[in-house]
Amino acid sequence: MSEPIWSKFLTERDKAVFAAAGYGACGGFGKRPALLVIDVNYAFCGDKPEPIVESIKKWRTSCGEDAWEAMPYLRQLIDKCHEKGLPVLYTTGIRREDNWDGGSWLWKNNRGAERPKVAVTNIDGNEIMAEIAPGPQDIVIHKQKPSGFFGTNLASYLQLLGADSVIVTGTTTSGCVRATVIDAFSLNFRVAVAEEACFDRSQASHAINLCDMHAKYADVLKTQDIVAFFDTLPAGLFDLPRGAAPAPAKAANY
Repeated sequence: MSEPIWSKFLTERDKAVFAAAGYGACGGFGKRPALLVIDVNYAFCGDKPEPIVESIKKWRTSCGEDAWEAMPYLRQLIDKCHEKGLPVLYTTGIRREDNWDGGSWLWKNNRGAERPKVAVTNIDGNEIMAEIAPGPQDIVIHKQKPSGFFGTNLASYLQLLGADSVIVTGTTTSGCVRATVIDAFSLNFRVAVAEEACFDRSQASHAINLCDMHAKYADVLKTQDIVAFFDTLPAGLFDLPRGAAPAPAKAANY
């Protein structure tokens, strides 16, 4: 079995402490899981796969190539949830045009006043990536702080669905993913994190935060193991929103 991604960052003392203190036990899956896709939008991914040092010139919060490497894993989880009728809930940001509601986000970044729309592309950074765009039955939550739960109706939607557990994916591992995981844990949901379906602009932060979440708040698992778990679940567990399919494009008149 391969070493966890965070092993190379731990000292021998760290490993001994975790083992002796009992951290990192398997919490296990729940019976009614929902998939959370945290902030996989253009602001965090950029408009094309390119090295992060290039992407952040246009998109200051971009995670660069690591974001695009996560897309197939995200797509796999989302497709399996759609196949099995499991809930998929997305989060993304929202901001006033005058940026007034940026609040504390404006205090810790010298580029914080930049709008999430890039003039070169005219893409709204808060738009969810087309590669993993929500389907009609999926739920989109708009948020302004790291946790998907803070100041949103995410918890009430999970309650309405009757979910007892969440599988968390998205970005950034050290920020919005971690904050959402801790709040889910605090609300007594069983929590799992799909390792390859999360990403961060700092590779060290990504690994260490996976380590810390696995130690205390969640089971950090390979995507293939989560998909295998989904396959064991019966169909029809959830009464999902029906939503509305996108309107067909009108034929052009020439």
